[in-house]
Amino acid sequence: MSRIKRTNHELKADRPTKDEIKFIDRLPIYIMLENIRSVHNVGSVFRTGDGFGVSRIFLSGYTPCPPRKDLKKTALGADEVVPWSHYENSIDVIDYLEEQKISPIVIEQTIHSVPLYEIDFKYPVCFIFGNEVTGVTEVLAKRVKTHAEVAMEGVKQSLNVAVCAGVVGYEALRRYSFKK
Repeated sequence: MSRIKRTNHELKADRPTKDEIKFIDRLPIYIMLENIRSVHNVGSVFRTGDGFGVSRIFLSGYTPCPPRKDLKKTALGADEVVPWSHYENSIDVIDYLEEQKISPIVIEQTIHSVPLYEIDFKYPVCFIFGNEVTGVTEVLAKRVKTHAEVAMEGVKQSLNVAVCAGVVGYEALRRYSFKK
């Protein structure tokens, strides 16, 4: 029986290089991470964001920032190609997003949140994820008008933040692809 799985070499041959990626248009999808504790979650968001073509990742508060060896290990080099910025104050990011006409959406279980699959969002859009335990800060939740959540059918009330960013990011990619 001949093999059906592609080799790592074959997979890499289809991917752009670090130099080529600079000339590829990114999607009008942004991510903001507020006060994320785990460097591994941040690295995972970089890797996943690279996968769906995120335009930029905004890191705020005490969220770990590149360059870091432990972040790079999880990001597998995506931290070198995905544009990112760090802001001490998360509200400064919201001010920037509003100036740039990028719609912020908090991904959080709030009294105002609606299921992600039922929300109609406009591009460009920035999805905001908060701390692994406490979520986004109350001040940020109050500042951003649109709140969405990923539906949970099991006994657990939430997903890991990096997994959630992947679910949301790929849903945004899917919708954007259909709009073309």
